[in-house]
This record gives sequence, C-alpha cells and structure tokens, in this order.
Amino acid sequence: MTQPHHLGHLSVLISGAGVAGPALALNLARYGARVTVVEKAPALRAGGFAVDFRGHVHRTVLTAMGIWDDVHAHQTRMGRQSVVAADGTPRVELPAQMMSGDVEILRGDLARIMYERTKDSVEYVFGDSVTALTDTPRGVEAAFERGAPRRFDLVVGADGLHSRTRRLVFGDESRHLRFLDHYVAGFTLPNHLGLNRTGRLYSEPGRCVGLNNYDGDPERAGALLVFRSERLGYDRRDVAAQKRILAERFAGMGWETPAVLKGLAEADDLYFDAIAQIHVDRLVRGRVALLGDAGYGATMGGMGTGVAIVGAYVLAGELAVAGGDHRAALAAYESRIRDFAKGCQKISGNAGPFFAPATERRIRSRDRMYRLLGSRLLAGFFKRLTERAATAIELREYPAP
Repeated sequence: MTQPHHLGHLSVLISGAGVAGPALALNLARYGARVTVVEKAPALRAGGFAVDFRGHVHRTVLTAMGIWDDVHAHQTRMGRQSVVAADGTPRVELPAQMMSGDVEILRGDLARIMYERTKDSVEYVFGDSVTALTDTPRGVEAAFERGAPRRFDLVVGADGLHSRTRRLVFGDESRHLRFLDHYVAGFTLPNHLGLNRTGRLYSEPGRCVGLNNYDGDPERAGALLVFRSERLGYDRRDVAAQKRILAERFAGMGWETPAVLKGLAEADDLYFDAIAQIHVDRLVRGRVALLGDAGYGATMGGMGTGVAIVGAYVLAGELAVAGGDHRAALAAYESRIRDFAKGCQKISGNAGPFFAPATERRIRSRDRMYRLLGSRLLAGFFKRLTERAATAIELREYPAP
C-alpha cells in the first residue's frame, strides 16, 4: 500500500542546479517525486565561494538529507584570517569559527555532493532554460529554449538572485532587487603569498581586497574585491567591461592590490555582481514557488546557502505532509520560511560596510570591535550571536521517507 506521504504521482520542474535546486531535488527524491532539474550552464558549476553552516538547525537538516558526513569530509578546514595593514602587518586576527561557522565547504563541492546523490533518480537537463510558464488547472505548461514544451504539477524557481523564473511569474527584477551600495568580485589567481587554508584582508575607505586559500593548493589562491559605489550600468555578460570597472576602482590601492589586478587581467573565472537582496511580496503564485536566492537572496553575508538548504527541506516536507496537495503545501512553506529568511537577510546588510568601511574612522572602529569579539573572553558570546539568525526557525517533524 502506498504511504500517504509518498510523492510518486507528483512531477516537479526545478529551474537551477546551483545549490537550492539540487537540495530540493534530493529532498523530493527521498519521497519518490518525479523531478526534473533544468540548468542553463552546460554542466554543474565547480568552485565558487566557500559557504558555511552554523547551529543545530543546519545540522538537523543536513543530517536528515543524509549529507552531514559528506559535507564534513569535504570541508575547507579553513584557519584564522587576518585583517592587515598596508605593509601586511596583522591588525586583527579573525578566529576560524567567526568566518567559517561550524563547518565550511566550497559551493561547488556542496552542489556536486547533492548531484551525485540524485543523478540516478532525478532528471538533469543542462544547457537549457525555461522561457515561458503558463499556470493551468492541470499543471504548469513550461516552454524551453531548446527542449520541447512539457507540463509539470509544480515549478520551483531556484535559479538565483537574477532568477528568470521569478521574472516570468512574479514580475521584472527591478521590482524585487534592493541594491546595498556595494559590489563584490571573486576570481582565482596564483598563490604568491603562499597561503595555506588562511586569508588576508586589507581595507581602504570604500574598498577592500582579500586573498585566501581554502583548499591547501600551494599554487592557487582566491581573490575577493569589494567596493562601495552608486548603482552601475553594465552588461552582466561582458566580462571585459567588468574587469575594466574593477581595474579603475582599485587603481592606486595599497598592499597586494597590484598583484591582484594582474591576476584579474588573466582570470577566466570572474564573478562580479552587486551586493543586493531580493524582496518579493509572495514566494508562491499558483503552482510556482521561489526557493533560495530567487525568493529571499542576499549576495553575501545572509547565510544564503543555509537558508536555501532549510527552505528546500521545508518545501519537500510540507509536500509530503500534504500528500502532494500543492495549495496546502506551498502555503505552509511560505508561512514557515518567510520570517526565517527575512531574519537572515537582515544581517547581510552589514556585509559591504564590514569589508569596505566608508572612512578611515570606520575602518578603525571595525577593527576595534572585531578585535574585542575575537577575544577569548567574548568567543562564546560571538558564536551565539552568529548562530541566532541561523537557528531562528522551529523545524516541523516531517515523515520519514
């Protein structure tokens, strides 16, 4: 006899194979749902920034998903990071847990773990994307850039900060994206400082350069650039134009910036975007729902990966409880996740000013504060402070698959 929470009758299209998409695919596959994940990239994206998990909520979800041990096996084991002066002298030592949580993993490694767990039970379609969605009484009619049209019981937009799913169903991005006065860039470059699972951070008013090594590779390091700015107009597909913006903004900056800009000129993996948040009135419209950055994203500092993982767990769990009834399940998902996501978004507003304080006075103030918070005396307090948003949700006990 089929269990009430078995979802073998439910077909779900997930747009996006970053982290949120495979996380939902994994949770839904555990209940037997028929899942298709469509991703515009030609293959799973490797690398990316490191992401961390904090507190009992994240641990509970990762354990229920069956990937807690895998995440630990692939963790960065990142050590302390230093805020330095122009001559490289350390000004503040940031403990590992302050920057890396309980466990930290590269975004690409996390996506690969979930993909490997689901590739035999989930249909992945790479090199394609959704171009139109029509909600009907019988399901959602989806049109694709390359593939033939198909109908699904549900569609979930897990396609990031600049979600096409959100634009198709919930309106233009300009209605939902809130710019936070900063931009961020990241890329790989030669490890000329010989960093080994540690990092350095240097700030001047309104801009910051960071160098880090998360994987112990003696040849390769990661660069992080953050700068304060008015809203810029640029083509997100024009990498050369983005490199010119960065070269102009960081010209004349001290410390290792000249070497970083040389690495920028040669980089083939540049990530460049505004530091921004997504705010939508609703996470659900008919048979379409938004998950992760598409619905409640923050470019950095808002524990976006942790929120996406929790959101995927809640969405799949509510569908199981409701026996696939999308109306009840999607309403419950939105109700349970909205305040939690908003709470995590609130702290992301501090990311730009933390990395690139606007004045020398604010740089000194930041350094004093984090020197104090990083002390042994306040270590426990700071841990509780960083976990507060990550644990501000009461997880429902969902049926075992």
